[in-house]
Amino acid sequence: MLTGLRLENIALIDSLELAFDRGFSVLTGETGAGKSILLDALDAALGGVQASAAVRLLRSGCERAVIEATFRPGRAALRWLEEQQLAEGEEELVVSREWRRQEDRLTSRSRLNGVMVNRQQLLALRPLLIDLTVQGQTQQLARPGQQKRWLDHLGGAPLEQELSEVRRHWQDWLHCRSALEQAERDRLQLDQQREELDALLVELESAELDDPAEIAQLEAEQDRLVHGVRLQEGLALLIGRLQDGAEQAPSALDHLVACTHELQQMQALDASLQSLKEQCLDLEAGVQDLIRGLEAYGASLESDPERLAFLQDRLAQLKRLERRHGQELETLIQQRDELRDRQQSGGADGLLERLRDQERAACAVRDRGNAALRVRRLAVAARLQEQLMGHLRPMGLANVRFVVAVEPADPSESGADAVQFLFSANPGQPLAPLADVASGGEMSRFLLALKTCLADVDGSSTLLFDEIDTGVSGRVSGAMADLLRRLSRHRQVFCVTHQPLVAAAADHHFRVSKAISDGVTRSQVSQLQDTQARQQELAELAGGDLQEAKAYAASLLDQKAA
Repeated sequence: MLTGLRLENIALIDSLELAFDRGFSVLTGETGAGKSILLDALDAALGGVQASAAVRLLRSGCERAVIEATFRPGRAALRWLEEQQLAEGEEELVVSREWRRQEDRLTSRSRLNGVMVNRQQLLALRPLLIDLTVQGQTQQLARPGQQKRWLDHLGGAPLEQELSEVRRHWQDWLHCRSALEQAERDRLQLDQQREELDALLVELESAELDDPAEIAQLEAEQDRLVHGVRLQEGLALLIGRLQDGAEQAPSALDHLVACTHELQQMQALDASLQSLKEQCLDLEAGVQDLIRGLEAYGASLESDPERLAFLQDRLAQLKRLERRHGQELETLIQQRDELRDRQQSGGADGLLERLRDQERAACAVRDRGNAALRVRRLAVAARLQEQLMGHLRPMGLANVRFVVAVEPADPSESGADAVQFLFSANPGQPLAPLADVASGGEMSRFLLALKTCLADVDGSSTLLFDEIDTGVSGRVSGAMADLLRRLSRHRQVFCVTHQPLVAAAADHHFRVSKAISDGVTRSQVSQLQDTQARQQELAELAGGDLQEAKAYAASLLDQKAA
């Protein structure tokens, strides 16, 4: 619900701040006073004005302009705000847009409760806050899919659930269709490359590839074998010096044994040498342990020329494969496995047949969902026809005919139906698309009736009507007033009007006027609080003899009060 509107330097308005309440509000005033500016301002605040239109909206000679609209958001808007992590838990939502003139260009910024947002976010939020209808609004009717969206909206939660299933089935079918088309392209390419791929599989199979780490393992084993002779020579030298001696010289162990013997003799002369003798014995034991370790390592060394030759041949084979195909061993093994699977599963023919079966099954599920959705749409269409006829006939369209045509169409994510509103206002006139044959007045009445039907299933946004009663008779405007008042029981409704019957039906009446001061034109908006002020405004709308107009205005207000 719209609770407030503040304007600064917008069109003919210097500064304006208004408060609004639930129910039915009208804006009246002489032509050119700026009644539609208020609706244009709301439109602009919610992302509806861009480029040159914004320049016209900015008050002449001003460098800065502001529109600030305050709402009490409904459940749908609160849910959207929560999903966007904007103004969570707030009971009041302030939508603001500020323009600044910088040299030769105009820039604007939009905010929700002070948080900067982009135009796409505003356009997503907009239908959850306001629903603006203007006379001759044929563009919206002609927009592709709009009439189907209105019909689906009227279907409420049950139809929305059915539509969600249809979207899911459509995506499943698209996935299967995409996989099939890719397989068909692969099959064509495969036919062209079959001989090459067959030869590749034979080559990879003959290479007996199993372990992606085989090259690293072979290189490590090769290194041990290649360096085996040098390691054996080193071991012989070490053991010779430690245990056997070299060139008739005593070994290190011989020296330690001699040293131990000498320390034993010295200990007999001096008992304090006991600890040094034990250290010498430990060194002798350590050298013996080292010799045993070296001998054990020598036993583990291999010297196998045949094995080394095999390893080198195998490494050369694997590296040739990698170079030839420009891929590492792991990728070659994966490619070999894929080629194996293709052969074992019947090749490309088998894969294609399986994908065709999956696509046909997904298509059947999709079509069943579309058929169920059509049945529900037809039921909703019949209900919409009945409700609309009931609203249209009292508004001067006694002979109106209206049909919601639901015809088969190519499947899409919204089903397989084309929805079109067919309309005939006069006897003998054939049914034809509404946007093509309805006059401006007929279109206005139709849109009012349609919004009334939709209000029964969605009471979240504020309805705004801009002069939709222009050019209609008094009797018709009275029927439109009744419908607007009925709408306001469930929705907040605003209407810019020149019809006294419509204005008298309102709960709240705002008068827009303009005045010229010092050569500058300014618009002003005042709320008519007392009966006398409303009576005067209604009389001016009625025109003609002033006394008769005042009497007529008084009778209208009396009827509303009754």
